[in-house]
Amino acid sequence: MNWSSTIRGAWNNVCKRAGIQRLTLHCSRHGFATSMLHMGMDVKTVAEMGGWKNAATVLRTYAHAVKDKTITDALFDTPATRGAINGSATVRTERKKRNDCSPSLGGVSRRGHTTAAGTGAREIFGLDPGLADPRKEQPMFTVSLITAPANANLESALLDGLSRSWDGGTPRWLNPGIAGEFDIGTMPTDVDQVWSDLQTIGIDMAIQPGTGRRKSILLADMDSTMIGQECVDELADMAGVGPRVAAITARAMNGELNFHEALVERVGLLAGLRESVVAEVLDRRITLTPGGRELVATMRANGGHAALVSGGFTAFTGAVAERLGFDTHRANTLLSEAGVLTGHVALPVLGREAKVEALREIAAGLGRTPEDAIAVGDGANDLGMLQLAGTGVALHAKPVVAAQAKIRINHGDLSALLYLQGYRAAEFVGG
Repeated sequence: MNWSSTIRGAWNNVCKRAGIQRLTLHCSRHGFATSMLHMGMDVKTVAEMGGWKNAATVLRTYAHAVKDKTITDALFDTPATRGAINGSATVRTERKKRNDCSPSLGGVSRRGHTTAAGTGAREIFGLDPGLADPRKEQPMFTVSLITAPANANLESALLDGLSRSWDGGTPRWLNPGIAGEFDIGTMPTDVDQVWSDLQTIGIDMAIQPGTGRRKSILLADMDSTMIGQECVDELADMAGVGPRVAAITARAMNGELNFHEALVERVGLLAGLRESVVAEVLDRRITLTPGGRELVATMRANGGHAALVSGGFTAFTGAVAERLGFDTHRANTLLSEAGVLTGHVALPVLGREAKVEALREIAAGLGRTPEDAIAVGDGANDLGMLQLAGTGVALHAKPVVAAQAKIRINHGDLSALLYLQGYRAAEFVGG
């Protein structure tokens, strides 16, 4: 299809119906840029047809236009914009009263006045009704900037400046100094460089599709995610084999060792340890990651389901799930006899694939899909569920995980998962 001739003719049709000779007002140029770009025309052609100096000017005009709902809604056939420009006396009179010679797109004028009822926006532009809705082809994105609550070093100048640099919308504070966000129309080309620069000052950045950010399922790893420790390492320390087990854990979590084999080897070194040591470790050594209570409580208060899924042990997940308010928990089972650990774990081992399957099962049981979930973890055995979930977050993750995860939180705590979903701090529910 020759987009240039098709769009030029369609726009001229709008002008004719509106009873104007040419487009000269700023609002008309907004409408022109918005419609042309949405319909697939390249920026250079739009600049030439609309009389702009260069492509950058077109993009700035477009960025301004898409913030005006009356303009963007009017470009498409929606219930709110069923009117059509037909050059009626009513339309011309309204324009004359306002000294406004701009056309009313899709039944909504520059100031929101509805024109006479008629056909939809696609017919106004003379476009093939079979064309796909351009809004689905041009998704908006939301940029989130988050820092550690203890630092609170996110400044307005940085948030505003980045938004302007990327032709974004008006920034929104979710928690002043800690988390803010803004919308953009297209993915920037310098994302990786900006992300790296922000990391040097302790600020995390994530870019996600602007719609569907709020999730109804939370799937969380436990060790080094919802809690600050690796439970098997703590047990090993009590058994006198701490350094040896910790070294195996580090390699397994970075994907250097087979998880199943590594777990079996580590549990084998715990043989002979009193089972009561588990309670001692829980009481004296296990700490909850900041933001965890608020994450679970807020998602559940908003109709969400929270599941703790760990490659660790049920002796720990049961207690941690209760403390944090999780709905369910899954993990491996340490075997014991006469109050002493045997050095074996019940089979099958819950590893990477089991976490993926847990996400599928939990979502299906709730009548939802993995796309409805936000998952968080730090180890190689979490990668599968992070990649399957609608939003996968690598929290203070091992290098191999950070390298493959789309969203990385290296500085913020678990409350970052709420900010990523667009929750304001005022909406948090206390744990």
